[in-house]
This record gives sequence, C-alpha cells and structure tokens, in this order.
Amino acid sequence: MDINGKGVAASIRQAIKKEIDDKGLTPTLAFFLIEDHAPSKVYVGMKQRACKEVGITSIIETLQASITEEMLITKISAANANPEIDAILVQMPLPDHIDSNRVIYAIDPAKDVDGFHPVNIGKMLIGDSSASFPCTPLGICTLLEKENIETAGKNIAILGRSMIVGRPLANMLSSKGKDATVTLLHSKSKNLSFHLKNADIIISAIGKALFVKKEMVKQGAVCIDVGTNHIDGVLVGDIDYKNVKEVASKITPVPGGVGPMTIAMLLQNTVKCHKILAS
Repeated sequence: MDINGKGVAASIRQAIKKEIDDKGLTPTLAFFLIEDHAPSKVYVGMKQRACKEVGITSIIETLQASITEEMLITKISAANANPEIDAILVQMPLPDHIDSNRVIYAIDPAKDVDGFHPVNIGKMLIGDSSASFPCTPLGICTLLEKENIETAGKNIAILGRSMIVGRPLANMLSSKGKDATVTLLHSKSKNLSFHLKNADIIISAIGKALFVKKEMVKQGAVCIDVGTNHIDGVLVGDIDYKNVKEVASKITPVPGGVGPMTIAMLLQNTVKCHKILAS
C-alpha cells in the first residue's frame, strides 16, 4: 500500500495555515539562492509557493555564483540582526569556493530553519525540543507517526549517513519515544542484503536509482524512499518501487512520498522559529 506523503503534508499545511490565521502570526522566512543553479531555483520556488499557501512571508536574496564567502556571511549576519526575519535558509549546494560549514555556523541557531547548525544538532542529540530538527528526518518521523507505523522495538535499516538525512534520522528514531533499533548503512558496510532483509523498516537516502531490490526486502516491511534520481528524464527513487511494492506492507512513491513532508516541516520549523523569537 502506498504511503500518501502528499496527502499527509497537505493536512499539516492546513493546520499550519489555521494556526497562523487564528493566532495572527507573522512568520517570515529569508532565502539565499545562488542564481545560476537551476535545481536550486526549482526547489526554492516550490518552498516559496508553499509559504504563500499557508501565510508565511518569504523573501529571497539572489546571489551571484562569484560571491565571496565573507560577503555571503556578511549578508547572513544582517539577516540574523533583522528583527523582521524569523528564519533563514541558505539553499545548498554552494559554489566550491565557499565553505558550507562556515556558512551554516554563521546562521543564528534560533533562525536556523534547516536545523543544521551545531547548536541545533546538539539539542537534537540530547532531546531538546526547542531546536529546529532537520526537515527531511523530521518529515520521515512525522510520516511514520501519522501512518501509525510502530517504531518501538523495530529493526530499522537506514541507507546513507549524510548529515542531511541519515545520521540525524538514526538519532531521532533511536531516541526515547521512537525506541527503534537502528542500523546505519553506507558505502563501506558489508552484507547490505543481510541487514536490509532483517529490517522491519527500510529508509533509503543514498541517491542510487532503484538500488533496493525486491529480494533485499522481507515480506511485510515498510519502505521509505528518500531518493531523487532520474532515468531517461523520469524521476525515480532509490527503491525499485514497482517490484518492491509486491512484498512491502507500505511504501512511499517517488514523487509524492517524502518530498512533500520535507517542505511541510520547513513551514512548521519557520512558525516554530517565529514563536520562539516572539516569546
């Protein structure tokens, strides 16, 4: 059975809009975008449309690819100091001459809507709910909860160890309240098929088209696909959806699964930043 991430995300957006309208909130999200990176333009456009839908003001500063690291950090510092801005998002990737970590460190943790600042990562690790948690892992956890998929005591295999998805997600799912037994798999892991076959839930975020095959998945497993890959211009995930669907009890399609949840969590984090700064 398909997990309708698009539908779950739509209900979350409706709840966010209602809260903004009912409480008279005025959240504002600032984007920094490198102008000649086409995929980033598409992603920011989607996020801005979602903001408009729920009543979040979004502003965008388009940057030349030649901008220096120091100039970008200066612009971020100005946004940190601007009381009209509640949340800041620097759209990745950045040009090679810019250190992404330095840019992330420059964002005020209270305005770090992506949840990538070390302060927020640290708060996440100790279970401090005042932090903004990374949007995609948070979206996955929320999707599992909304779909009534039990994680306590379950074996969960996560493919991919990035700081964007894999590592924070492993922490979130193994923390108290989620209580899963998590195996974090990566390019150096041995016996991938063994670990996947023994997993009650498989979450793939490795960026390899159709990598997870039917024979790697046990009957009745839940499969969450974070992958966004293209084959002959068609968007596909990391999981061989057509065939894995035959054995999985629940599976997210690509598109329409995790992606909408990521954007919904961005909106949720923006409102959270606004409320914390206003308190």
